[in-house]
Amino acid sequence: MANVMIIGAGGVGRVVAHKCAEVRDIFGEIVIASKTLEKCQNINNEIGGVAKTEQVDANDSKQVVALLKKHKSDIVINVALPYQVFSIMNACLEANVHYLDTSNDETVETIKYSYKEQWEYKDRFEKKGLTAILGSGFDPGVTGVFCSHALKHHFDSIEYIDIFDCNGGDHGMPFATNFNAEVNIREISQPGFYWEKDQWIKTKSMEIHFPWDYPEIGVRESYLLYHEELESLAKNLGSQGLKRIRFFMTFSEEYLTHLRVLQNVGMTDIVPVEYKGTKVVPLDFLKQLLPDPASLAKNYKGNTCIGNVIEGIKDGKRKKLYIYNICSHEESYKTTNSQAVSFTAGVPAMIGAMLVLRGDWKKPGVYNVEDLNPDPYMDALNTYGLAWTEKWL
Repeated sequence: MANVMIIGAGGVGRVVAHKCAEVRDIFGEIVIASKTLEKCQNINNEIGGVAKTEQVDANDSKQVVALLKKHKSDIVINVALPYQVFSIMNACLEANVHYLDTSNDETVETIKYSYKEQWEYKDRFEKKGLTAILGSGFDPGVTGVFCSHALKHHFDSIEYIDIFDCNGGDHGMPFATNFNAEVNIREISQPGFYWEKDQWIKTKSMEIHFPWDYPEIGVRESYLLYHEELESLAKNLGSQGLKRIRFFMTFSEEYLTHLRVLQNVGMTDIVPVEYKGTKVVPLDFLKQLLPDPASLAKNYKGNTCIGNVIEGIKDGKRKKLYIYNICSHEESYKTTNSQAVSFTAGVPAMIGAMLVLRGDWKKPGVYNVEDLNPDPYMDALNTYGLAWTEKWL
């Protein structure tokens, strides 16, 4: 058995804790750490009190180091804010602890969504004999493993990848985000990008869209966005015949109308404004007004559907494969007190950590999930609640 520290006690952290508690033969001591101790304690109560809880400011690398050493942690599952990636990675290096996250680094001041600086840690983790797994949520995460699985088992080369992400559920609120509002709105309000013929193509936000028929949900308008797995997949598959990769997500017209109004009045800006002598970031203020994403879970109805349409060549013939997962909001709440958006991110985080500790993915250096053997990951998805389906188109 090994010791795991989960840093972050939001919706995804809740799912990670529930799932780690299901696999006690791998995860011996479970520590849940967050800036808000009460959130950690609430999650621990849900899983029968099997974890330990700690308060930590994840921006302070020294605090994280002290906690890791105190609990003799073997791996960190980082589901905190993306602004805290490097303070936690640096702490892992100092404390000799493996690392895993679900999204790449960000800064408060800029929107970039790039793995480049994390990839530069490769030599440092190699020299320490430590493994760092980047982006082991669903997207990024499972979507990358779907690609490596398809290349290993179904294609000689992959030429086109379209990733489709649909939340077909209804939480009953006029406007709310399914995860951290600040991160969510920054992500979808930036310009779109996709990779084609060895270059990045920039589009206006929500400029490219078309209807897609999602299994068990139906037809939904799907909008091209930039998502971080495009960067790693273009890098890792670009030399193996990949010609284009894109990412699409669904939004209701009601959601987009609210978002446009908020953008037009400046409420999605990340540049501070002065109000009565105080510097205020509009988006940060908006986050405080919107519902806590975790609070949506109880009343959420319907399914999510996330998957990849992959086109390539096998034995000289062109083939097209759709690999996807359907996840129920209601079932997610029954098993983890979370909605499906958190569930689909939290389960893969546990799986990635489990594979490192089990030895399947224990390899010194810094890796995206598609760099590693997809088979044990795909098997674990079926075991721990994210069954996948393959369909030839």
